[in-house]
Amino acid sequence: MEFRYLGNSGLKISEITYGNWLTHGSQVENEVATACVRAALECGVTSFDTADAYANTKAEQVLGDALKGERRQSLEIFTKVYWPTGPRGHNDTGLSRKHILESIDGSLRRLQTDYVDLYQAHRYDTETPLEETMQAFADVVRSGKALYIGVSEWTAEQLRAGHALARELGFQLISNQPQYSMLWRVIEGEVVPASRELGISQIVWSPIAQGVLTGKYQPGQAPPEGSRATDTNGGADMIKRFMDDDVLSRVQALRPVAESLDLSLAQLAVAWVLHNDNVAAAIVGASRPEQVAENVKAAGVTIPADALAAIDQALGAVMERDPARTADNAPKTRPA
Repeated sequence: MEFRYLGNSGLKISEITYGNWLTHGSQVENEVATACVRAALECGVTSFDTADAYANTKAEQVLGDALKGERRQSLEIFTKVYWPTGPRGHNDTGLSRKHILESIDGSLRRLQTDYVDLYQAHRYDTETPLEETMQAFADVVRSGKALYIGVSEWTAEQLRAGHALARELGFQLISNQPQYSMLWRVIEGEVVPASRELGISQIVWSPIAQGVLTGKYQPGQAPPEGSRATDTNGGADMIKRFMDDDVLSRVQALRPVAESLDLSLAQLAVAWVLHNDNVAAAIVGASRPEQVAENVKAAGVTIPADALAAIDQALGAVMERDPARTADNAPKTRPA
């Protein structure tokens, strides 16, 4: 395993980070989820990402149970706040002071820890003054309940504003968690340059594009039974933007590149996002322990320039690069 500094801080995290969105507490049984976490630990993964909204708080509980007995100082545990949780009351959502301070206590209880290493704003809250949000995060840090603060899917402008307030309030905003893959490159135009300037790293989700970059989805064929594209609980909706025959055909054209580097397509996809020096970690999930072991093999891989060029040529016009997509995909109002 390789380790990278998270933003302009002294915190190191494993460049392969295990995440439990769409799996723990919903798609897989708890015993399998625990086996996946144990496999990650055995492979040298020390960083684990979750959120209170995943499976409506159940994912945090599963992760806390799976990590029980591990030396806390040897782990980096990340969670998030923003999306509706619990009974979804009118204050059970967003980034108000009330919701943040109540949510961190719930997350710590479920994760069975006194603190999280990174507490993240899961989206930008358009209905709460940014000053209120950042003051609440400052208080969470000063109370010792979180060591660092991060965000997820914020625009370059939002990152600049949040970073400035964090400095005024005496704490560090050190990370952003965006979607990023060979197919989804929207952060490269504005978010990454701003982040480099501010000392913020990316912890990227969906580096395998919801499984599309594994090559298991074939053009003109029905998705494999039990795959994410057949999951009616949310997985199919997330992956549908990539379930296009042109996209799937171009992904198949990546096989010679992966084979030339002695990698699977999934390993190539994870290694590709880690090639960006502003990326501190790639989040990988799993529904089987062996998937973890395979994905971890992408750690420390160097992709030569000719292979990077071949990837771009193979994918061509199906790569999404428009920086405006970050703002387009953000919630315009606080979710109820």
